[in-house]
Amino acid sequence: MYKKQFEIRWSDVDANSHLANSAYTNFMSHTRMAFFEEFGFSMPEIKNNNLGLVVFYEHMHYFKESFLGAPITVTIEVSGLSEDGMLFMFEHNFYNHKGENLAYCEMQGGWIDLKARKLTGLPEFLLELVQKFPKSESYKILSKEDTRKNGVRPKPMRINSYLKGECCLNDFI
Repeated sequence: MYKKQFEIRWSDVDANSHLANSAYTNFMSHTRMAFFEEFGFSMPEIKNNNLGLVVFYEHMHYFKESFLGAPITVTIEVSGLSEDGMLFMFEHNFYNHKGENLAYCEMQGGWIDLKARKLTGLPEFLLELVQKFPKSESYKILSKEDTRKNGVRPKPMRINSYLKGECCLNDFI
């Protein structure tokens, strides 16, 4: 398990004076990049191979509040990889200074070729690096079907008469 420590700053809290949703996402992102760097999977290496990391989803579960000035620890473990390294899944946990679990997130994503703008597998030497990442107890080999496990699919926007400029009172009732 990889760990990264943070202190909650003024810009990390919301109107309720606790850690904002967006701050959780930012802390996870920072932790992931530090994690990659630590395991030799650096930003220069990623850029040299014309790769970009894309997030498919982040499912957050909040358990306990955290406040301004409080230290927190964010962890990351790999819970899934496809055989070619194209797809990945991470588990993040947030802990306070007492070791209490503040939040949990399952994040799934993939790698894209930045020129072709399509998902792509990793070059062999990067694939060897990701195989060495610490894995969670729930680790599994991912397939493309895992990217749609929640049944969510894109759907087109309905164009009603209001958007066509044919507004009438019934459109608002």
